[in-house]
Amino acid sequence: MEKDVLYLVLPCYNEEETIEISHRKLRSLMDSLVDRKIISSESKMLFVDDGSSDKTWSIIDKLHRTDDMVEGVKLAQNRGHQVALYAGIEAAVEKADAIITIDVDLQQDINAIPRFMASYEKGSDIVFGIRNDRQTDGFFKKHTALIYYKLMRMVGAGIVPNSADYRLMSRRSARALLQYKESNLFIRGLITTLGFKTDKVYFDVHEREQGSSKYTIHKMLKLALDGITSFSIFPIRCVLYLGLMVLLVSICVMIHDFFDWYNGNTVDGWASLELSIWFFGGVQLVSIGIIGEYVGRIYMESKRRPRYIIEENTIK
Repeated sequence: MEKDVLYLVLPCYNEEETIEISHRKLRSLMDSLVDRKIISSESKMLFVDDGSSDKTWSIIDKLHRTDDMVEGVKLAQNRGHQVALYAGIEAAVEKADAIITIDVDLQQDINAIPRFMASYEKGSDIVFGIRNDRQTDGFFKKHTALIYYKLMRMVGAGIVPNSADYRLMSRRSARALLQYKESNLFIRGLITTLGFKTDKVYFDVHEREQGSSKYTIHKMLKLALDGITSFSIFPIRCVLYLGLMVLLVSICVMIHDFFDWYNGNTVDGWASLELSIWFFGGVQLVSIGIIGEYVGRIYMESKRRPRYIIEENTIK
């Protein structure tokens, strides 16, 4: 019986210090899985260079020429982690029976990969990698992540708590994902809408051995905003609720002022006038900003530009 072809998709951005170390560890694991007849010898490690400005691609190319288990895709421009993941899945989908996406720094425990494959063999099309804890996160990231997952549940997005972009997808679930054509990609949310059989595998997160994380606070905030605006109109609905609440308060203030005028108790209202101008001005700016986020995304979607352009590709 032929074993399944596994592709590991590893997005990279300026990871010249990390790739060779990660390759050695993954090659050892992949050889072990082949020897144990868990995966086919045709399985690959697919490194996706997300427009790096260092030697990342030259290292990937060198590994490809010396190791037949290594393939690479180089994007012409930095398009972000989610797009790099999507590009890797799209490149691998017709060659792989199963695809596992994992960060190239291998902070996500690679020893969970056999458990991913075991769940896949039992019939799971999607296997979510779930963090056991957040002990390796700093105070800010740990608490903002908890708030974020609660917020996502509140707005109705079906994201799996503490899940990462460390997951397994079968070929048919990957094909289904590729049918989603929006530019504003949030794969963690899209995965839960596919409807195939799912499972969970829990893993530990290790400290990064080489280099520094390229996932800045700005990128994390952008991902969070993309997730909310991709799956919910709750923020824009909050603008409506806020407007109605302000209108109600205004009516109450108007009635109060009318009785003051009727009873001859009117006083100079400079302070209240100034505060109301600032308050309503702030409400209007916030409201316009929230609406603008959605209008901007509609604008970007309407362009129908390609998500990415491949500069080089070693996959034949």
